[in-house]
Amino acid sequence: MLNNDLRMKIYTRTGDKGETSLADGTRVPKNHPRLEAYGVVDELNAQLGVVQSVVPDKAECSRIIRIQNRLFAVGAQLATEDDAMAAKIPCIWEEDILELEQAMDQMMNQVKTINGFVLPAGHMHVAMCHVARTVCRRAERNIITLSKAVYVDPILIRYINRLSDYLFILARKTASDLGINELMWTSHFRDDEHHLE
Repeated sequence: MLNNDLRMKIYTRTGDKGETSLADGTRVPKNHPRLEAYGVVDELNAQLGVVQSVVPDKAECSRIIRIQNRLFAVGAQLATEDDAMAAKIPCIWEEDILELEQAMDQMMNQVKTINGFVLPAGHMHVAMCHVARTVCRRAERNIITLSKAVYVDPILIRYINRLSDYLFILARKTASDLGINELMWTSHFRDDEHHLE
């Protein structure tokens, strides 16, 4: 058990007036575009923790943990305005994007071809993947907004864009693994068209 003198308090009270510090110590409002960007990346990481706990494919579970580690690097890059500090933070590499693309290619070979839009429904675990996908898209939008005001390494945007695609395919693969029939969107429907068994 830790000595009480060695324990750090989780609260600092320094943010009680609506400000916080970036990684380089710069004080900014908590609704600053950088906060909006890396805050949603943090939210996405938490959502991926939920997905990782329910996805039946063990290889993809391991991949998600690697993705979560990459997202910490993305968040750290977005959380500093100091170029020298940013240069010391782990980066996203082309190999990270390639891994997502190869994973999608493999999963696409294991699911049925569809013509139309898939509803984010059918099973809780499938829906969780779709929730993560939509959070990922929001993170992408916020990062793009930030990039209009300050320099953001373009590979971060590419990685988040590819990750949202990966999560869509993961949702489809999860449905397939669970033996769930995906529900398709239709513009003309009746109340009795879709019934879950």
